[in-house]
This record gives sequence, structure tokens and C-alpha cells, in this order.
Amino acid sequence: MNLSFGKLRDLLVSMLIAELAGVINSVFTASSIPTWYAGLERPWWTPPSWIFNPAWFVLYILVGISAYFVWEVRHQRKEAESALVFYGVQLLFSSFWGIIFFGLQEIGLALAEIFVLWLLIIYTMILFFRVSKPAGWVLVPYLIWVSYTMVLNASIFSLEVCNNASALKCVFLFLGS
Repeated sequence: MNLSFGKLRDLLVSMLIAELAGVINSVFTASSIPTWYAGLERPWWTPPSWIFNPAWFVLYILVGISAYFVWEVRHQRKEAESALVFYGVQLLFSSFWGIIFFGLQEIGLALAEIFVLWLLIIYTMILFFRVSKPAGWVLVPYLIWVSYTMVLNASIFSLEVCNNASALKCVFLFLGS
């Protein structure tokens, strides 16, 4: 790929915008991981806490690259503009999850929010695939990680809030939390 100064600038800006979501999350996450999060009952398959920041850093770089691919064809593909607007909404929701889960320490609300985020990522991928196949494919690791995070969030909710209650009782606890 031949990158002129303008294209390199656009790529860097795109990655920085995506990383901003990570920075917003880290403001609320950093102080909660060694305190509140460390005290939560978590499933055995929970990764070590130190893995989250590097994983999100790499994923947001990929998310930014994906948006750059769509940005680059915005003049040739009229649907690129609406795809980028939807991408921005999805990115905003991505930054909300850390605020809700770690900042507000609302496990149930964070679970609902990450489910919406997951749907937004899928729709963003569909829009990006229509505009640029590489843009859609670059989002696959992001979708996988958010899927894993959503299952982890649900498991923590089940252990912490539902106390391994039946699924129906847990749903009622979730709606009431």
C-alpha cells in the first residue's frame, strides 16, 4: 500500500479517534481493576487483568484501520458516509461499556449495554463489508473480543448478582438491578 503524507495522516487520525474510546474506558477502568474488579467472583476462564489494556489497544488500532479503509473510498461509494456515521455511534457505545461496568460498577446495565454494542458492531461490519471488504474483515477480531467480553460480563453477573439462581430468576434480578 502506497501511503502519501495525506493518507498516512488520515490513517493516524482514524486510529487516534478509535483509541480515544479506549482512553475514555481506561479512565474509568484503571482504578477499579485492582480494587472492585479484583473482588468480584469471576469464572475460571477469566483472563489475567493485565491482558485487557494491550488487547483493547490493539483492537482499537484495528478498528481505526477499518474506518480508514471506508474513509478512503468515501468519494467513490456514497454509502461510505452513512457507514462512518454508524461506526461513530458504535464507537461511542464502545466507550460507554467501561464507564458503566467499571465506573458505575453496574454489572447488569453493562451487560445490556454490551449486547447493544455487539449488535451495533455486527451492523457496522455489514455496512463496512458493503463498502470495503477489508474494512469488514479487520473488525472480526473486535467482534470476537467483544463477544468474549459479553459472555464474561454475563458470567460475572450470574455469579455476583444471581448467585447461580435459575435462569428465570436471574432474568428478573437483571431487570430489577
